[in-house]
Amino acid sequence: MEPLSDAKIVDSWQKNALPWISAVREEQIDSRNLVTNQAIIDAILSRSPNSVLDIGCGEGWLARELAGRGIHVMGVDVVPALIEQAQEAGGGEFFVAAYEEIAAGKLRASVDVAVSNFALFGKEPVEGLFRVIPSLLKPRGSFIVQTLHPVVACGDSPYQEGWRQGSWAGFSSNFTDPAPWYFRTLENWIELFVVSGFRLMEMCEPIHPKTQKPASVIFIAEVAG
Repeated sequence: MEPLSDAKIVDSWQKNALPWISAVREEQIDSRNLVTNQAIIDAILSRSPNSVLDIGCGEGWLARELAGRGIHVMGVDVVPALIEQAQEAGGGEFFVAAYEEIAAGKLRASVDVAVSNFALFGKEPVEGLFRVIPSLLKPRGSFIVQTLHPVVACGDSPYQEGWRQGSWAGFSSNFTDPAPWYFRTLENWIELFVVSGFRLMEMCEPIHPKTQKPASVIFIAEVAG
């Protein structure tokens, strides 16, 4: 398997599903607890949705948060172990689906908001997913993405699009074989929205209270025209 590839991302997450579930449910990730969890909830609620599609939903924490606010949630993820945990915990309808399958039309949905929270780390499958999202949204629906802030996540590497080695730095020793990821600059992200038929409505940069640097970047887009 190519070490810097979309297939390797999926392989890594299959291997690390159980420690990830523990990390989320035991609140082991500082930036999530302090900033990014509430930031994505607030971004979604700002659109006042009745229905949400959570793409790359993991073990379903976001669906449970939204369900508690009376929102109907459908969650999809490529990792069966994560979907099993989401189904057991409840809060929505959960299905196993790869991004390639969604791009090919496998998913039948019509929602007010499609959201992806730290789940768009690949290249071609992500680009294919972007192209199909407009068909899954109701009129005036929104696509919301929270991801690593490129300026912060770039580190000492050149600020240019391309594959990067993964790392579990800051996570427990239970994590192994980190997933690679495809780095996009802010310009690349905005271009991806535009060429996929979206108009970017908002972009915000939640600040980490300890580092005083962006903990993430959140894009809120609507279908153009």
